[in-house]
Amino acid sequence: MYSDAAASGVATRRGGSASLWVGRVLSGLAIAFMALDGVMKLVQPQVVIDSTRQIGWPVDPMNLTALGLILLASTALYALPRTAVLGAILLTGYLGGAVASHARLGDPLLTHDLFGVYLGFLVWGGLWFRDSRVRALLPFSR
Repeated sequence: MYSDAAASGVATRRGGSASLWVGRVLSGLAIAFMALDGVMKLVQPQVVIDSTRQIGWPVDPMNLTALGLILLASTALYALPRTAVLGAILLTGYLGGAVASHARLGDPLLTHDLFGVYLGFLVWGGLWFRDSRVRALLPFSR
């Protein structure tokens, strides 16, 4: 059974306070970006409509609203320590769709296609640093 600290996603002493803060900063950056993107899909300024059209998706306000709500819900799950792993999994799926959308158009690899991958590394990297359970599942050191 996990201790209260492990269950809440707090880094153990072995990981140390520095690891926890690195994880919080990385996760905070990911949360800020995803939340902004989700809100923009709800507000639907012209730049979002143009971007949606540019990647070949039909511009339907209901679809954009649904995507925004899905992204905000997944981000909220990621932000909460007890549901952070579920949120990271959902965000990974969402970002995979973004990568596929850009790849099918032949967009530039490093800037467009892989941007979702970069965000995925930010999401999982933040979680790895702030949650000892994730470090135990993905041990990059002895």
